[in-house]
Amino acid sequence: MLLSKSCEYGLRAMLHLSSLDHPEAGDTEETPVHEYVSIRSISDELGIGFSYLTKVFQQLNEAGLLTSKRGRGGGVALTRSPEEISLYEILVAIDGDDLFEECVLGLPGCGEAEPCPLHDHWTEERERMQTKFQETTLAAMPDVRLAPFIEGEQEGAGASA
Repeated sequence: MLLSKSCEYGLRAMLHLSSLDHPEAGDTEETPVHEYVSIRSISDELGIGFSYLTKVFQQLNEAGLLTSKRGRGGGVALTRSPEEISLYEILVAIDGDDLFEECVLGLPGCGEAEPCPLHDHWTEERERMQTKFQETTLAAMPDVRLAPFIEGEQEGAGASA
């Protein structure tokens, strides 16, 4: 299981939203749990392209993890408290249900009947990872700002060019 870039960005953005200290405004899909935050500000803070992040947020919105509002004072907001959103829900919303079913080598014929060389080992690891992602909520993650990590990532990317 390798996460797509969209999934990585979705996790970063959801962690960012969950770390913002906003008063609770509501608890339904129509009424966000937190205040709306502009996609542009999240994009700038995390160093993720605005258009790319917007597409990721559309997937999270369709999964019911975010709500969005256009116009002045708009943006995105969590639909539930961080204690109620598992990392697994985010992963599946973006990368789909097959994320924990696919062959680690990407072989289409791999399965119980005809396993690849890593199948049995990967099955055990995949199940452990899936359980961990299901049990871990946004609230369980350390409240750290991602910006220092992002800045280092951007500097590293520039140095290798």
